This record gives sequence, C-alpha cells and structure tokens, in this order.
Amino acid sequence: MVPYGSHGSEPLVDELFNYIDTHQDEFVQDLKDWIAIPSDSSDPLLRGDLSKMVEITAESLQALGATVNLVDMGEEKLNDGRSIPFPKAILAELGKNSSKATVCIYGHVDVQPAKKEDGWKTDPYNMTEINGNLYGRGATDNKGPVLAWINAVKTYRTLDQEIPVNIKFIIEGVEETGSPGLEDLIKANASFFADVDYIVISDNLWLSRKPALTYGTRGSAYFFVEVEGGTKDLHSGTFGGIIHEAMRDLVYLLANLIDSSGHILIPGICDDVAPLTEEERRLYENIDFDLEEHKNNGGVNTFLYSTKEEILQHLWRYPSLTIHGIEGAFSGPGSKTVIPSKVIGKFSIRQVPDMKSAVVQQQVTKHLEDVFAKLKSPNKLTVSMQIGASPWVADVNDPQYEAARNAITKVFGVPPDMIRDGSTIPLARIFQDLTKKSVMMLPIGGADDGEHSQHEKISRSNYIQGTKLFAIFFLELSKVHEELMAKKQP
Repeated sequence: MVPYGSHGSEPLVDELFNYIDTHQDEFVQDLKDWIAIPSDSSDPLLRGDLSKMVEITAESLQALGATVNLVDMGEEKLNDGRSIPFPKAILAELGKNSSKATVCIYGHVDVQPAKKEDGWKTDPYNMTEINGNLYGRGATDNKGPVLAWINAVKTYRTLDQEIPVNIKFIIEGVEETGSPGLEDLIKANASFFADVDYIVISDNLWLSRKPALTYGTRGSAYFFVEVEGGTKDLHSGTFGGIIHEAMRDLVYLLANLIDSSGHILIPGICDDVAPLTEEERRLYENIDFDLEEHKNNGGVNTFLYSTKEEILQHLWRYPSLTIHGIEGAFSGPGSKTVIPSKVIGKFSIRQVPDMKSAVVQQQVTKHLEDVFAKLKSPNKLTVSMQIGASPWVADVNDPQYEAARNAITKVFGVPPDMIRDGSTIPLARIFQDLTKKSVMMLPIGGADDGEHSQHEKISRSNYIQGTKLFAIFFLELSKVHEELMAKKQP
C-alpha cells in the first residue's frame, strides 16, 4: 500500500504526516507500555490492573486538554458471593465550538485472557516487534486503535494546530465481558450525546490487505433446546431399546434445523431479510477478497458457494444457523454406555436486517415444537433464547462515510472496500438505537491480526498509518460537515 505523499497535498496534511512519521517510535513505545498492563476484564485477580489501565487512559486524555469524567459502573458479583467494583468508564470532551462537527469516539482498554503457555511464541504482555508486526495482547483489540486516536489528537496539539472538530470519547473497561452497564451509562448521560453529530467505533478488522469501512454487522440469536427424559442417567444394557431416549429426540430436532446445503429449515425465517438493492450489489464488485486464501485461513477444502459475491453475501447479509454442541452428553475419551437423562442442544442464528429477535424466537420455538410433536415422545421439550443481539446496518452515504473514504484515499492511496462484518458487534446497534446518531466502524486492524487468539498483533504500518488516517479524518469530516450545514441554510 502506497501512503499518501506530498505531491499535490495540503500543507497541514504534510505537517501532520511528517510529525507522525518522525515520532512513530514514541507512539510504538506508548503501545508497549499499555500492553504491559494485563487488563483482562474476565479475571477478578487482575481488576486492579484493569482499573489502572482506565486511569492511565484518562490521564492521557487529560494531558491533551480534555475534560474527563470517570463514571462509576457499579459492582460485579462473583461466584463466591463477593462483589468487586467494575472499572470506571471514561466520558471525555475536547472542544465545544458549536460551529464545528462533534464526533464521539468509542473504544475499550480491557483485553481477552492471555498466557504464554497458551501457545504464544512471545510474552503476551511484553510487546515484541517481529518483521514489522507488534505482538501483544490488546495490540489490535483495542489498545492500538484507542492510542492511534489519542496520537492523532496529540499531533494537532503538539504542532499547535487547531483541531477541526469537537471530539468526545467514551472508553470502557469491560467490553470483552459483554459491556455490562454500558446501555445504562448511555441512557443516564443523554446530555453528553445531545450535541454529538457522529459516532465512530474502531474495534474491528479489514477484510484483506486493503483498507476498509464497515457499515453493517449480523446479530445473534442463541438458543438452548433441552430434552428431558427420566430423573437420572441409565445403563444402555438395562434400558436401551425400551425407553424414549432424550439424546435421540435431540439429535432429530437438531437435524431438522438446517440441511446439508446450508438452507435453514425453519419456516418463515427469511421472510424479513432485507432485499438486495442494486446499490448494495455494486459494493461487492470491487472488494478485495481471495477465496483460496480464506479457505487456507480456515483450514477448509471447499465452501458452500463458488463466487466472491455469494460468499460475502452469505457471510454478511443473509442469516446462517450453526449447531455448536450438546451439553449433558458423554464427550470424554474412551467409551461409556450411558443414556443421559437430560441433554441440551446449543445453536445460534446470525440475524441480518430486517430480522427481529422476538420474531425469530417465535419461529424457532414453533418449528421445534412441531417437529417434536411428530416424534410422539413422552419426554419434555424446552426451547429458550439465551441471547438476542440485533443486527446493525448504516447508510454508506452518511457524511462521515464520505469523510472516511476521502481520508483513507489520502493516506493509503486507494479508496476503501465497503464491507460488513459477519460476526456480532452489539455496540454499534446500541449506540444507534439509544443516541439516534449516525454510527460508523472505521477499522485499522489487518485481516491477519488474530484478535482474541494467540499471537495477536497489529503491524507497525497499520498503527502509524492508522494514526495518520484518524488525523486526516478530522479534517475531512470538518469539510463534509461544513458543506452539509451550508446546504441546510435557507
């Protein structure tokens, strides 16, 4: 990828780029310092480190001149009955010029668990640079992107340049454990978001080696289907062949959810799926996506579909159903001739616009009850939806998408791929629903960064070029917003 050079560039752009390039080692050291803090939100023993990480982030924002409010998020009740405080959330503001656009940046500074013995080649909390990659837990998810935003603001401040937009930050410390309390925080601080024009989330990855903008994610409806027979497990030699076995019923139910071609067998499940428009169809044409590379990355030999467009559409904008496992069944090594008395099948449906969790729950429950009725089994069936996270989709013509496209083109020399994410990132939909503001996902992580896995990393190039991108995004958003406001003038 060829970075944007000085030819034909604006003087301020050159000044920003030069500063970031010459101070990149300083920015990399900052990331190393952050990664050294094991801010694992799932481990109560590391809660002190997690709170320290939030405090360091708050201090970094205060050093930029931001007004910072640390908000109490209550307590977490542990399995042993004890309670420990959640880390505080950060609400920060920088600039209150009513003539400027106001952009709110979301990020998190907690990380997934990581231990050297999990298979890491390097210490996950001692960032190590190898062949231009910065390895460490949180490098790409999400400490690197959060720091890149801070670095971008710091660049303006150090150069004594006016930041062209007002900036707000909302940064939390428990995203990796489900963001408990975030919705209540947003609702309780409606005034904080009242003058926000745009919300940006940088907590996902590119699809390939080409920069990308994300405008949609799938939701997730996660189900338990429980079949209960007798009161205890039984010996198959004593009872096999004379009772209605719970496992047999369950396997039949699971087999009637989806066929071998990937077609979901639940009646009506696709009735509310948003139709593919011509505008959306065109977005798939120029996306950089290598099917063979994706097969290799997944360790699979073949896909259900043969073209790039089919693959991406079934990853992003059509629902899928996956059977995840069975609880209560024997799954250890060796043989065990047991008939389990109760088994629970677990499966999920990745929802897409305009599917609704409540409707999906009704459709799934009715289908499984109808299939179960045909078995004429005396066993007890219970269907429950454990998670009902909604999908999210944005308007790619929103002003901030235009600004981000312009900024990416200036920094990387190519326009971005417009992509969706096949996974579920509830925050985008939560922010959109609660604040009624335009939301955009602006990733700087590479497709091979390995978030949540061993050897998580961000490349030095993506981290530094990402800092430039965020700095130029402020400029481009200011221009686009000014044009929008001018059009609204009578």
